[in-house]
Amino acid sequence: MRPQKGFTLIEVLVALLVFSLIAAAAAQVGSQYISSYERIRDKTLASWLADNQINQIRLEEALPGISENSRDTDYGPHRWQVTTVVAATAEPSMRRVEVTVALYLDDRPEPVPVHTLSAFVGK
Repeated sequence: MRPQKGFTLIEVLVALLVFSLIAAAAAQVGSQYISSYERIRDKTLASWLADNQINQIRLEEALPGISENSRDTDYGPHRWQVTTVVAATAEPSMRRVEVTVALYLDDRPEPVPVHTLSAFVGK
């Protein structure tokens, strides 16, 4: 009788276990990469929106009045809420401007803050 060649059942099960562990690790790394990419993308877009708002205020001829306002805007793949707070400072010819950018998510009624930028604007 000739000996048979091939893998035993235990060898096949061990190989399947090793491949499943590698696949699970690869899936977890891929998932972390995607969530990291989305977080960085949203942070970058929010910082651009905040920079744009600060620069619009700086380009105005007159010193901005003390106020707080919000507006919704579409930018990139999402809808954003941009809240601008202009506050007085000890120096009458300067204002402190704080811009908070929040992201509207599909599963939440209120936007989630992503980025806040503060600046001083003067004559």
